[in-house]
Amino acid sequence: MQPFTKKAIEVMKSIPEGKVMSYGQVARTAGSPRSARQVARILHSMSEKQGIPWHRIVNAKGEIAIKDGEGRFTQRQLLEEEGLCFEEEGKVSLSRYQHFPDL
Repeated sequence: MQPFTKKAIEVMKSIPEGKVMSYGQVARTAGSPRSARQVARILHSMSEKQGIPWHRIVNAKGEIAIKDGEGRFTQRQLLEEEGLCFEEEGKVSLSRYQHFPDL
């Protein structure tokens, strides 16, 4: 496993219940600020195997990035079950729910 991949997984696993991080924030925290798309690939290919809380990753605007209806619905439902509230535009408030890890 590449060092960035390992660190990104560590960062994502550190997100506590009721908090979110953006793809870019995970990439920056893992040491590669321009690797947000790589974070998405890691989530897509390794979230189940590595036990990554994939639903706690949103885009930079606080929106769910998944386009398909079922995945989008599932992510929103999981976040709401953790106590997150969505704004009228379908976004989570990053100022309220964003996690800043001490890694």
